[in-house]
Amino acid sequence: MKKIIVIGGGAAGIMAAISAAENGAQVILFERNNRLGRKLSITGKGRCNLTNAADTQEIIKNIPGNGKFLNSVLNSFTSNDTVNFFENLGLKTKLERGNRIFPASDSAPEVIQILSRRLEDLKVSVRLNSRVENIISDGKKIRGVEVKGKLFDCDAVILATGGASYPATGSTGDGFNFAKNLGHTVTEILPALVPLETEEDFVKDLQGLSLKNVLVVLKSNNKIAAEIFGEMLFTHFGISGPVILTLSRQVAKLLAEKSFVEILINLKPALTPEQLNARILRDFEKFKGKIIKNAMVELLPQKLIPVVLDLSYIDENKKVDEITKTERQKLIEILRGLPLTISATRPIDEAIVTAGGVSVKEINPKTMQSKLIENLFLAGEVLDIDGNTGGFNLQAAWATGKAAGTFASKI
Repeated sequence: MKKIIVIGGGAAGIMAAISAAENGAQVILFERNNRLGRKLSITGKGRCNLTNAADTQEIIKNIPGNGKFLNSVLNSFTSNDTVNFFENLGLKTKLERGNRIFPASDSAPEVIQILSRRLEDLKVSVRLNSRVENIISDGKKIRGVEVKGKLFDCDAVILATGGASYPATGSTGDGFNFAKNLGHTVTEILPALVPLETEEDFVKDLQGLSLKNVLVVLKSNNKIAAEIFGEMLFTHFGISGPVILTLSRQVAKLLAEKSFVEILINLKPALTPEQLNARILRDFEKFKGKIIKNAMVELLPQKLIPVVLDLSYIDENKKVDEITKTERQKLIEILRGLPLTISATRPIDEAIVTAGGVSVKEINPKTMQSKLIENLFLAGEVLDIDGNTGGFNLQAAWATGKAAGTFASKI
């Protein structure tokens, strides 16, 4: 029997261990935490967004960090295969908006319980509270790993230690150090799927305000870098929510390049400037004689009115009848592009995923085998792979874990 060691008990590591054991290998899974799947338990706000029902090419489009590298493994283990895998283990699933697939129970702990049971059935030796301290290699091949001063020999190692986001879950970047020591290149590590901090203080007054159906425009050095439509949220430090998280990967790279980064929020993307002007005039007519802050209650959420008026240089106590055409034009400009200067991303330990990791140029895309060390395989977020929210990152973890486990058992 092949002896396989898996380092890391997250989604990719668990899938790799299961896959290797199903292929007849004797598997030891080392996990530094006191339980498996710590990060898995908080995905999808504790509901565990297992995968996305989109086809492979759509999934690749939603993995901006080297999605094309995953073409082979995503075709070998599709999102449909992920659903079948879990349903065969007794987990019922359901489809939600955006093609997101969740457990019918909305319970991440149930997912971990089912995976743990499968590991047990396959007689995988799960060693909790066991941090791998060293990987022993002669430069071409791994001989074993060191845990608590003891050497464990093996035929192959699967590195599935995660990235550097959410370090409380165990993803502290150990895998990057192991990979570097074995000769691998690790690309720049940046946060992805992370909230953004703004220079503007008025966000504190808007804390908790969620905006739906807005168009968010990302500008770098005054040039449009991206546009995305959807939902966002104001926080005490800046902005968050689905569209902001999606843009954050790009923002992190731009900030690392020292670019001036700005976000413009079109609060009324369905209306042309002319239509918006007509709408404002109708509201002014309806609220004739009232002060402007009370005349905008049907146009904007209450919290947002003083901020928009301030940015438009309009006194909130000025009567609508006294608003000049120039002031109205400025108001339209702000409604169609409320500006926010991005000063930073939140720290990487608050990021959902890590952008950057072990260079995929040094990995076989079909087998997840290292091109440098013959019996080393890598899976999951330790690789330079990151996707958007919606189940794409977990699908990448399942697929890379499946490939790594399958091919490691045949080495």
